[in-house]
Amino acid sequence: MLRAVIHKVHEIAAEVIRQTGRDKPADAALREVLKQIKDLAPFDATEIARTVFIYYRWHVWLRDERGVESKMRLALRLDDRFRADESNVPLAELRAKAVPAWTAEQMDVCDEWLLSLQRQPKLWLRAKRGTAAALSEKLFGAEVGPLLPDALLFGGEEDLFKTPEFHAGEFEIQDIASQVVSLFCDPKPGETWWDTCAGEGGKTLHLSDLMQNKGLIWASDRAEWRLTKLKRRTGRAKAFNYRSVFWDGGAKLPTKTKFDGVLVDAPCSGIGTWQRNPQARWTTEPKDVRELSEIQKKLLANVAPGAKPGGKLIFSVCTLTRAETTEVVADFNSKFAADFAPMELPAVFSGGQPASATKTIWPQDLGGNGMFIAGWRRKK
Repeated sequence: MLRAVIHKVHEIAAEVIRQTGRDKPADAALREVLKQIKDLAPFDATEIARTVFIYYRWHVWLRDERGVESKMRLALRLDDRFRADESNVPLAELRAKAVPAWTAEQMDVCDEWLLSLQRQPKLWLRAKRGTAAALSEKLFGAEVGPLLPDALLFGGEEDLFKTPEFHAGEFEIQDIASQVVSLFCDPKPGETWWDTCAGEGGKTLHLSDLMQNKGLIWASDRAEWRLTKLKRRTGRAKAFNYRSVFWDGGAKLPTKTKFDGVLVDAPCSGIGTWQRNPQARWTTEPKDVRELSEIQKKLLANVAPGAKPGGKLIFSVCTLTRAETTEVVADFNSKFAADFAPMELPAVFSGGQPASATKTIWPQDLGGNGMFIAGWRRKK
């Protein structure tokens, strides 16, 4: 019986891999294939996804194997060896095979980062403000993390989307590095904020919770379907102090309102998510980094007038390349020094850390995604 289940999991995973490519990411292929299969147990669906991502995590090691099934079996063996003892995979191999060669030209590549990329990603939850300990008692397998007060690490096998706590809006599935972004924004109840690239609303929801549902958040995006999802999520989370609006990222802003804070969680190459999304290692190209860097510079320049005197401007990207992080900051500083000054980001981690106007979070730092955050304050 068990052998038959494993065979079925591998068979479906192989079909997902066959349908995956540069124009169809692995997670999209997973959704399409799994949607067509009736009566699939949640555990089996999880194993299929895990197998697909393991395949791409060890992608370069598999090149001499013939056939998807054979490659997949080798990837699973390599992953088992690595999890048993990480030294079973020499660091020289990781340096040569874990990421594309061009990566070293775009960012600092260290052994700790490469090791983190080959590990299974952790699943982080964000509890409603001040309720993490109580929630950990209700969700089996959830434990309060040591660094952020509302972050929980989930190691259980329950389908979180079916739990009464999820439907009651008691928590969101949100990576710990993304949680840090909103904490660095440090919004206050009654303020007015603009989440410029809100997407499906993860950070909008966190800002709302930090603001105690008071004040107002403008949430904009260039994709209407994302704003539709945001509306569903805010309803479940009972976040009502927001207004959604379409904005294409151009110089014409969606409102003349001046904000206490503007968050630019900009589109990026996503290199900080390569542990969680290993297929992207082999589809991302240097030209993507260059193009996205220019988009980020334009977004910051376009939204800057939206910050009121004394207001904050926060920039975040889940990537680690110099072109999308420090070079974007340097470009903004060179053009807007008369109006904006670098702002020290608040201490949000337990134990505190030295204040700085920028923060780089590596995956090995928190056990989540990589993230870069910078802050400015508009001069009065």
